This record gives sequence, C-alpha cells and structure tokens, in this order.
Amino acid sequence: MFADVPPPAIVQSPIPFKARRKNEMRRYARRHYGIDSFRLEGPKVIVEHITANNSYSATWNTFSADVADPELHELPGTCAHFVIDRDGTIHQLVPLGIMCRHTVGLNYTAIGIEHVGTTDGQVMDDRRQLRASLRLTRWLQSRFGISTENVIGHAESLSSPYHQERVRRLRGQTHGDMSASTMTRYRKLLSK
Repeated sequence: MFADVPPPAIVQSPIPFKARRKNEMRRYARRHYGIDSFRLEGPKVIVEHITANNSYSATWNTFSADVADPELHELPGTCAHFVIDRDGTIHQLVPLGIMCRHTVGLNYTAIGIEHVGTTDGQVMDDRRQLRASLRLTRWLQSRFGISTENVIGHAESLSSPYHQERVRRLRGQTHGDMSASTMTRYRKLLSK
C-alpha cells in the first residue's frame, strides 16, 4: 500500500517521561478511552498542530513540565511526539510507542506533530518547515500504513472516524489549529 519512505533527519530531544508520567497517561487512557495502558499501539491517525508561539525551546519547556494543563486541568501534561522548528529541524520528544496528550478523543491512536508558529498560514508558507513536515508525515504514513485521509489537522479531530471520548463534557472539544482548508492543501502536497 505504501512505498518504503526513508526517515528524515530527526534530532532526539526527549522530554521526561518516566514511570510517574506513564502512570498518569495510563489513568488518562483508562478514563478517556477505556484502555489500561500508556502505550501507543498501531497508530491510525497523524494530527498536525501549531504551537501558538514562535519558540521551539518554549514548546519543549511546556511539554517537559508534567503539570496539569490550563484548559482541561488534567495530568499528564500535554505533549506531542514531534516538534518541527522554523528552520525545518525535526525534534522527537516522545517515543512512538508512548501515548501523548495532544488531541482529545484521539490520543489513544494518534501521533502528534507540532509546528512552531502562530498561524496555519505561517507554517504553510515556511518552505523549510513545510518540507520537513511533509517528509516526516510521509515517513510515518509509510511506517504505520496511515492513509492520507487520516492525516488531519487539530481542528478536524471531531470528524475523524477514530474519535472516541468517554468523558461527556469533552466529546465536542477541539481546537482551531490546522483547519480543514489548510489540511486540504497539506494533504494535496502529501500526495505529490
């Protein structure tokens, strides 16, 4: 189904994800998905995000701090598997076998990719960053057999066929980054 795609250059920049945080992730997964595990097994979705800031280091610091997030007030702290800096550097923060808290309703089956920037347009107009993003996403698609239709923006999370959320108050929760119109363009570029 997918041609072998070589991995792009990836800088290993791990955030602390020791036993305590894994246990927090396990409890989160049990509460939200009915899964008693912190492990990400057989991911089916890739979710593209923007950091809403212009600093890789600020993003790393936010994700490394295992504190309750200001929006939903839950542990573990939010994180993503990858962060792509403005210069196109791809940083891997969390191993692909561990769930990250980046998209309500999809963390159990989704790989999270953050792009340093404040708007969708900024990311899409940054040639180095966009090129790195497409390379990383294509490699992940090849590695896990993820179809292009399941490469989504954070704003599209509720329309994913994989979306499931057991906590009633969060069933309609999403964000506006990487909108459907942005992702239509992104998915066309992925297919080239």
